Amino acid sequence: MNRTLSASETAFQGGPPSAGLERKSITPKWRWFSLAEFLLGAVLVIAHNVYRLIPNEVPILAGLGLISLRLREKSWRGMGLGIPASWRRTVWIALAAAAVRLLVGMLVIEPMTAHFWPSATPPSGMHEIAGNLKVALQWFLFIWAFAAFGEETGYRGYLINRAADVGGRSKLAYWIAVLAVSVLFGYGHFYKGPAGMLDSGIAGLILGTTYLISGRNLWACILAHGFIDTVGIIALFFGWSS
Repeated sequence: MNRTLSASETAFQGGPPSAGLERKSITPKWRWFSLAEFLLGAVLVIAHNVYRLIPNEVPILAGLGLISLRLREKSWRGMGLGIPASWRRTVWIALAAAAVRLLVGMLVIEPMTAHFWPSATPPSGMHEIAGNLKVALQWFLFIWAFAAFGEETGYRGYLINRAADVGGRSKLAYWIAVLAVSVLFGYGHFYKGPAGMLDSGIAGLILGTTYLISGRNLWACILAHGFIDTVGIIALFFGWSS
C-alpha cells in the first residue's frame, strides 16, 4: 500500500539534498536537552584529546548517539543510518567526497601548513604498515570500524544533529552545526599537532558537507571516510607516503 514518505525518509529515497533537513520543529525543552548533549560531547572530545583525562571519546560518542537517537526519535534514521534508496548513488557521493578531501589535503592544506608548522604527526604504529601485510590488514579493520563507522556516527551522525537541534533544525542551523563539529573534529586529532588539527578540521568540514548535501545519509560519510583512510593505508604499505 502506498503512503506519503516523511521528510527524513525522503532523504533516503533519493530526494533532493535539502529533503532530509526539513524536519518538524523542536520544542524549547528539547533544544536545551540537545545543547546539553552537544556540550557533553565537546567536553568529551577536549577531555580526551587535549588533557587525556578520559578514554577515547569516539566509542563514547558513537554509543551516546545511537542511544540518544533511538530513545528520542525511535529510529536511527534520524542520524542517517536508514537503508538508502540507491547504494550506487551513495557510493558515488562517497567517492567524490573522498577525492575532494584527498586533493584538498595534498594540494592546499599540506603546502599551506608547511610554511607555519611541522608536518602532521601520524597515529602511533602506522610506520609499521610499510610492506607488512598483516599490520596493514589490522589497520584496515581498525579504520573501517573505529574511524569510518565510529567517528562518523559520533561526530556527523550525533553531534551535528544535536547542534542543529539547538538552532531549531533549520537549514542554517545544520550548516552552523557542521562548522562547529568540524572544529571539534580538529581537536579530536590534537595529537597530530597544529597542521594535523587544521587538516582534520577541513576533513570534517568536507564530510559534514557531504552529510548535508546527501540528505543526511550517514552511509555516504562512513564510506567516504573509509575510502580516504584506505588510500592512506595503501600508500603507506607500498611506501608511497611517509
